[in-house]
Amino acid sequence: MNINRRQFAHTLGIGLAAPAVTNSIGAQLATPEMYPDSADVPYQLSVMLWTILRDLPFEQRLEKVARAGYRNVELVGEYSKWNDEDFKRAIAKSKELGLRFDCTAGLKHSLTNPADRDGLVAEFRETLPIMERLQCPAMIVLTGNTVPGTTFDAQMESCVEGLKALARVVDGKKIAGEPVRLLLENIDPEENPKYFLTSVARGFDIIKAVNHPQVQFCYDLFHEQISEGNLIEKLQKNIQHVGLVHVADVPGRHKPGTGEINYASIYRKLVELKYNHVVAMEFLPLGDPVEELRLAREMALGT
Repeated sequence: MNINRRQFAHTLGIGLAAPAVTNSIGAQLATPEMYPDSADVPYQLSVMLWTILRDLPFEQRLEKVARAGYRNVELVGEYSKWNDEDFKRAIAKSKELGLRFDCTAGLKHSLTNPADRDGLVAEFRETLPIMERLQCPAMIVLTGNTVPGTTFDAQMESCVEGLKALARVVDGKKIAGEPVRLLLENIDPEENPKYFLTSVARGFDIIKAVNHPQVQFCYDLFHEQISEGNLIEKLQKNIQHVGLVHVADVPGRHKPGTGEINYASIYRKLVELKYNHVVAMEFLPLGDPVEELRLAREMALGT
């Protein structure tokens, strides 16, 4: 079944000298320090955890990410039902493996409807202590679906005002030494015909109108290829507003190289533009997840 991230969130209810570590049965695990990143690449790499091995315990999934050579992991509210011991185990495992949680998602309230704004801000305020506990400095924010009977311009304005309200909550705030960032994301109309922000160009219009350094754009290349294409030109024109890049190929949401997106060109452009935030793998593996993530990592680093 080709489950997507929003469906997954709904089901939740929401080197070489580095010391080796072992898992619960004593098998040696690869840690990210064993896989040095390319010095020629300014960005970091991450894995959106909802895409892999959802039948395994959380800590084992982190082990798989580390084995593939990544230093970062992105969440979608997996912590929503955790108790105190769950948090302690997850945090201990991430430290053991040299991983950090670079971003999360899963807010349920929308930006498009002004009536939802107070709920959105309250929900985000409730999530901030969790982000602090996990040392996770960024939150993906979705516009939500279109509001029947409301004009396009009114919904654009509601998105701007909603992000400004969230920006006031995080203004000057840091987690793990980094500014807390809000990352607006686009979704293609094939995945969700009701979703409001299907256009990256309009997304950048919203970010520019908000005009806050802690509000940036999550450029999902998979969604935009389906929606409008022309991926690289929009990177060139708006790179200063891009705070996260999500990676999967079209069709099928599989690893780069399986479809029509020229990821080698995109990675070269990101290097040329000196993009220095995170590039996150959000693809559904067709084979062994660790091997596919490792190959995707090598392509992204040009190694």
